[in-house]
Amino acid sequence: MTANLPSHAVIGAGIAGLACARVLAAAGHGVTVFDKGRGPGGRMSSRRLEDAIVELGAQSLRAGDSRFRAEVAAWERAGVVAPWPRELWRLEAGRLRRLADGRPRHTGVPRMSAVTRHLARGLALRVSTRIDGLARDAAGWWLRDQAGARHGPFASAILAVPTPQAEALAAPHAPDLAAECRGIAQRACWAAWASFDVPLAIPGLPDDWPVLDIAEGPLRRVIRHRTKPGRSAQPETLTLLARLDWSERHLEAASRDTAARLLDALHAALPKGAFLPLARASDAHRWRYAEPVVAPGADTIPGQDFRLDASGLALCGDGWRGARIEDAWLSGHHLGEFLCRHHADPILETL
Repeated sequence: MTANLPSHAVIGAGIAGLACARVLAAAGHGVTVFDKGRGPGGRMSSRRLEDAIVELGAQSLRAGDSRFRAEVAAWERAGVVAPWPRELWRLEAGRLRRLADGRPRHTGVPRMSAVTRHLARGLALRVSTRIDGLARDAAGWWLRDQAGARHGPFASAILAVPTPQAEALAAPHAPDLAAECRGIAQRACWAAWASFDVPLAIPGLPDDWPVLDIAEGPLRRVIRHRTKPGRSAQPETLTLLARLDWSERHLEAASRDTAARLLDALHAALPKGAFLPLARASDAHRWRYAEPVVAPGADTIPGQDFRLDASGLALCGDGWRGARIEDAWLSGHHLGEFLCRHHADPILETL
């Protein structure tokens, strides 16, 4: 930390929080990142099985904005992302067709969480620390964790978490920001995984097909993890992403039952002649806040993809811009740039 520059608390070690923290740290500001999980990642986290790695959230990323393209290129040079998938397939009314939109995609190497671990390097990171309350006095912002410990003071408290969680923290201090959080709905999603002793063979698809979109039924996408870079030696392991409306209707179901239902949906959707082997293990993860419902055009309004009030309480993340990884990164990056530009302004000098 550089003398006379403020110190910031970032709550949430997903892509938005880490993007913000990196900008602040690069400018010499003090930054401490807190996360309730065992490591950074958020929806880019990975799960290690006995002999495989699966992603149950984000599977890949696309880069459209020039700044994010440059960032992804840097990740590729660092060896934490690689191109994948090079093609996608769609199953509709029993017919298969290749989807080719020409947009390059990347995935994490050797897992999606490699990206967030890369971004967290060199940062003060407090994991397994759930922040459940904020307080502010003349010294600045103080954070209270689940064990009752206090952390601070900080010039700003940056909430890089899903909007329902941000609302709960912001409400006692910034009713207007909390109201904005309430205005952003979050859709839920079930993500199941299943592992097999033999590969899933589907007539009409190449042996190395990576992703299959399914047009009908509760299941919307199937991902084969052994087709990702560096994972060809692991057994056949699938992620099964459910449709959002189906997920919300079955949100309180047991995870094992949900996995079984989605495997049944895959079996029912497969074209004639396809062979779905018996899963040797399966389960599911419930994402209560999987995807924000963002107003059309939110990603095109300069400076409107984060929120900040005069007390130094700030909000960033995909809810303020769009559901993609790029949107979350840009939201956090833009907030970090704003805080660096205005650290001497009255908006922070009042603390």
